[in-house]
Amino acid sequence: MRKIAHYVQGEALSVAGARTQPVFNPSLGAPQATLELGDGEVVARAVKSARLAQPEWAAVNPQRRARVMFEFKRLLEAHMDELAMMLAEEHGKVLADAKGELQRGIDIVEFCCGAPHLLKGEYSERVGPGIDVYSMRQPLGVVAGITPFNFPAMVPLWMLAPAIVCGNAFVLKPSERDPSVSQRLAELLIEAGLPPGILNIVQGDRVVVDALLDHPDIKAISFVGSTEIAQYVYERGAARGKRVQAMGGAKNHGVVMPDADLDQAVADIVGAAFGSAGERCMALPVVMPVGAATAEALRARLIDAIAGLRVGVSTDPQAQFGPVVSAPHKARVESYIQLGVDEGAELVVDGRGFSLQGYEAGYFLGPTFFDHVTPTMRSYQEEIFGPVLQMVRAASLDEAIRLVDQHPYGNGVAIFTRDGDTAREFASRIEVGMVGVNVPIPVPVAYHSFGGWKRSGFGDLNQYGMDGIRFYTRTKTVTQRWPTQAAGAEPADQSFHFPTMR
Repeated sequence: MRKIAHYVQGEALSVAGARTQPVFNPSLGAPQATLELGDGEVVARAVKSARLAQPEWAAVNPQRRARVMFEFKRLLEAHMDELAMMLAEEHGKVLADAKGELQRGIDIVEFCCGAPHLLKGEYSERVGPGIDVYSMRQPLGVVAGITPFNFPAMVPLWMLAPAIVCGNAFVLKPSERDPSVSQRLAELLIEAGLPPGILNIVQGDRVVVDALLDHPDIKAISFVGSTEIAQYVYERGAARGKRVQAMGGAKNHGVVMPDADLDQAVADIVGAAFGSAGERCMALPVVMPVGAATAEALRARLIDAIAGLRVGVSTDPQAQFGPVVSAPHKARVESYIQLGVDEGAELVVDGRGFSLQGYEAGYFLGPTFFDHVTPTMRSYQEEIFGPVLQMVRAASLDEAIRLVDQHPYGNGVAIFTRDGDTAREFASRIEVGMVGVNVPIPVPVAYHSFGGWKRSGFGDLNQYGMDGIRFYTRTKTVTQRWPTQAAGAEPADQSFHFPTMR
């Protein structure tokens, strides 16, 4: 069976006697590889490799670093089919979805090709007598990223591309459930011209996470995952003086107004709720119709649309979504479905018991739909992260806004309406980090930034875009004055007051 180990100094690294665990194919429900788990010693080797390589890389001018990203982008596009298949076989998402994920990651790499412009500082001339001020963006040194199973290509690219193009060295800890794509990304970056040691990968579990958080040479940590772990990473990393951005969980809402185009809204909602088997932090697991008539009309259309969904193996070109990532995760989602029933929600469509002929051992769930979910239900308050759609009815726009604002998560939200005033008011008032207007999954494009509010995000800076550049650099400001008097002339009078430019 194939073995997956670490990647340090531009080559695979395996340690004798290390702990291991299987990597599964979710469509088959069978192991396909063995993953070697790292420890503090492996982390130390990776960080040392990064620390020794980083100064020379930081000295490379931004234009040359950008050229590596240009070539990396070309290689990613050339290897799209290979990477998508690798991703689908370990995660379970269908190939079209895998290619969409890769494209969004490539968009970030393309944005980073603009590093010579993105890293420019500011300059102010004659702020005082003969005094000019300028600033520069400089890399932090060695930084690290901890990424989730649901986007094993896109989220690593969110982090490593801006970090590296800014002149840092990067240590990546991918999810232990689908680690192969990250290894291939590292190989392609070396092929693109990245010096060995600038990107190192350490496989592992919490042992590796803690070692990264505690290592004194790591200056910043970026994380995407569940809220509980995001808070842990933020608090432990910040306590050790690191810069931290930690993106957590979500429970995104789709508010449907009476004037919405219901046919389009249903198509959008079904795709956003069940695509990638609901394993997205930007999925749309809650639909909130405003008014009883809207709710009834929406319910009928949703039932029809859900009945037509096709669940299949990740390589089935006709499948709209595939299995969930693991047997324990399948059991977790099923437990939330039962919880919703126990809490009194109406189970309109039950996805439990779904079986795919020839793939009975796969981790498949059919689409599930609840109606008459109330805000006090635990199944509504918590993130399910599976192909489960819940309907919470609201009497008015004000009530819908209040319910969304009261929810502990604040990652994304969408409103479906034809009315510009309603959309503008909603976008202005809502306490959520990313808002869609007739857009069900409002993930910002590469030159904006991704980040949620409330318990969906910890830290002051978001992922990628200009926030990504800011996160992986620190600003140095220089105030300079050059002598104007002739050599040997008497110096100006001494001044003991705090300097001003008046």
